[in-house]
Amino acid sequence: MNRRAVGVTAACALVLAAVGGYLWRARGADDPNAALALSGNVDVHQVELALRVTGRISQLNVQEGDKVSAGETLGQLDRVPFATDVAAGKADVAQAQAQLDKTERGYRVEEIAQARATVAQRAADLDNARVTLQRQQQLVAGGLVTHQQIDDAQARVRQSEAQLAVARDQLTLELRGSRIEDIETQKALLAAAEARLEKAQTALSDATLLAPSAGIISVRAREVGAIVQAGQTVYTLTLNDPVWIRAYVPQPRLGRIKPGMAVTVSIDSMPGRHYDGTVGFISPDAEFTPKTVQTDQVRDDLVFRIRVIASDPDNVFRQGMPVTVRVPAAQRPALARNH
Repeated sequence: MNRRAVGVTAACALVLAAVGGYLWRARGADDPNAALALSGNVDVHQVELALRVTGRISQLNVQEGDKVSAGETLGQLDRVPFATDVAAGKADVAQAQAQLDKTERGYRVEEIAQARATVAQRAADLDNARVTLQRQQQLVAGGLVTHQQIDDAQARVRQSEAQLAVARDQLTLELRGSRIEDIETQKALLAAAEARLEKAQTALSDATLLAPSAGIISVRAREVGAIVQAGQTVYTLTLNDPVWIRAYVPQPRLGRIKPGMAVTVSIDSMPGRHYDGTVGFISPDAEFTPKTVQTDQVRDDLVFRIRVIASDPDNVFRQGMPVTVRVPAAQRPALARNH
């Protein structure tokens, strides 16, 4: 075979290979069960960590780039003002509790005995005043007692009667104990004191800044000695475990994606490395292809946003990093055998 024939044969083979490859890709693109390669971006979540109370920072334990675990102490305000408020609150509660106990127990035995003695004394005074009045009334006919003396004796009798009535009322009150209204008032005062104490204890607890979850400190916004207001950012915590990835699925391929489906994630900076992921969310709303999404066919088309939760054992994912999410091909159902 001459060289010209060999060249023609090779050219024909290349054309056939190109046509076959195109047909294979076209068939794969139209095949609803074929594997999918979705473009997306890393969507790292961040938390602005702040204190709920105002105070002076006395301690900061971590720096930018440090890994922290959930519940780890990151910083501390000066505790002295908050501890003082707690001590004052405890004293108020103790005072209110003592007053309530006193009101509920009523009068002591000694106080009741004293009230009984007062009643007896006032009764004796009344008897004496009546005897004196009676004697002076007998002497008034003989001119031995003036009418003024009679009037004074009668006044002493009325005064003694009034004092006896007051003493008896006081004894009755002490025997009955405290009124329900007084007890309820003391209970309300105790509840208010307990609420103030709980508020002070909460403020003392809030003076310690804890990590809400595991992550990496990306920003340290304050330093020791600074006065911070409630709500001012002290740290920015990046939540890197798990990593959330935002990707988009074309509408014709939406039926291939199910929540909980296992996928793999790859990035340009780690060629050949694949990270495990799981589809965690499929948006119920359709949208047009965002400009940040790169697809083989750049056109306006309806897509659905999905969220992929991926593991990052190498700590390589960064906010906004482009990634490729690969969905494995669907398993074809086995053909039924004819018997």
